[in-house]
Amino acid sequence: MAVLSSHGSPANERLANRMAAARGWDRTQQGCLDKLWTEESAGTWSPTVTDPLSGAYGIPQALPAGKMAAAGSDWQTNAATQIRWGFDYIAGRYGTPCAAWAFETSHYPNWY
Repeated sequence: MAVLSSHGSPANERLANRMAAARGWDRTQQGCLDKLWTEESAGTWSPTVTDPLSGAYGIPQALPAGKMAAAGSDWQTNAATQIRWGFDYIAGRYGTPCAAWAFETSHYPNWY
């Protein structure tokens, strides 16, 4: 069973959990991913959410937003494209969602 929060778009959360499992990230990692992206997307899990202060965009809250274009031309609206980009970002910078979550919560203001 996938790890879901009670916030935002359950469909996008389920999609992220399925994609995380396919990547080899277990339920613990999926739980960290849920916390990370629920926090980052203000609980919406929406591919069109924008942080009004920073301009960070989408489910993974990319800044600048346009860098998600590396994952696909539909990056502005497609949750799967944003999730794929976000996974690559997390893996490249932190290794795992739990490591990214630990970084997120280790300083203020929170960001990863």
